Amino acid sequence: MKFNYKAKNKDGGIQSGIVLANNQLKAENLLTGNGLVIISLEQQGDDIFAKINPFGRSVSNKELVMFSRQLSTLISARVPIVQSLRILQEQITSKYLLEIIGDLISSVENGDGLSSAMTKHPEVFGNVYVSLVRSGEVSGSLDKSLVYLADQLEKDYELKAKVKSAMTYPVFVLSALLIVGLLMFKFVLPKLTAVLEEQGGNLPTVSVVLIAFTRFFGAYWWTIIIGLALIILGVRFYISTQAGRYNWDNMKIHLPIIGDIFQKIYLARFSRNLSTLVIGGIPIIKALQIVSEIINNVIYRDIILDTVAKIQAGKSISEGLSGHTEFPNIVTQMVRVGEQTAQLDDIMSKLAGFYEKEVDNKVGTLTTLLEPMIMIILGLGVGALVAGVLLPIYNLASTAG
Repeated sequence: MKFNYKAKNKDGGIQSGIVLANNQLKAENLLTGNGLVIISLEQQGDDIFAKINPFGRSVSNKELVMFSRQLSTLISARVPIVQSLRILQEQITSKYLLEIIGDLISSVENGDGLSSAMTKHPEVFGNVYVSLVRSGEVSGSLDKSLVYLADQLEKDYELKAKVKSAMTYPVFVLSALLIVGLLMFKFVLPKLTAVLEEQGGNLPTVSVVLIAFTRFFGAYWWTIIIGLALIILGVRFYISTQAGRYNWDNMKIHLPIIGDIFQKIYLARFSRNLSTLVIGGIPIIKALQIVSEIINNVIYRDIILDTVAKIQAGKSISEGLSGHTEFPNIVTQMVRVGEQTAQLDDIMSKLAGFYEKEVDNKVGTLTTLLEPMIMIILGLGVGALVAGVLLPIYNLASTAG
């Protein structure tokens, strides 16, 4: 149960927050045990709207970066963890993050470590985050681990933002083109094709096809929309299966042009996260297992897990990765150098920077290529409309004149 409380601390100041306990008596004991004089204590009711609301139940990358940096600053200043979290509670505006921080405070006050408390919120604190926090707790360098995490979160966000921004324009234009096309076939073209049908005579092939499709769409437009929806749902369901996910991930990295971008994104993600975990003192086998979970591609996941098995059999990381076309020679060579010089973290960081720049360049090139392709598609659409409808009408008007 969660309880909202207001209490007076040892310094006479008033503080409020959320405490997690099995019942009210335990909540009272927990607060008084921490030197607080309770002013009010009320059980927090369940917010039904918050549970069903798909918005507001997530923590943005920016909020998590700020949380990590501020917590690192407070811990490096030797402020106790619970007090640090309470200070952050007063500065956070996100209701969901406030709820999570309140839960972290309650868990830590109940004797859990910060990393253990974070495992209760895997949707916010992933495996990499929890592993580095746990490593920081063990080594006494929690502030440095949090700084590493904030840096990596920022770099991951920048990489995703570049890809999303590059794809926003073409997706928007193509979506708008599809919507406008559907509206034209439903409301505009039926009136124009009616004029052509009244004209009679021999019509161009384009006009005949356009009239036939317009009739079909006018009569069965709802069937087309339902069919498209079923196709989308069917594809999503297929991807959710083991075989479907494998084929989908395999297709992504072998598509023309786009496949190369996906490969570089996965290699950047592999290098960046491995570097972060090694810097954080995570054992290499555990680090690779974590990376395999967060790389978000089953092809790369299986290769990394196969590499883990080979390492356990006595081989090196570079030997485990070699022979897989998904990992280019430059990657295996750089990993080999990192192993031989005991600078794997630094080598992986540089490799991640290299692939992040490659992704940036490839995405920029793709954007440049997509713009003329979209113009060509628009031109073909307009050309088909003119050739199929407007020219026959114009010829009809000329003949009548």
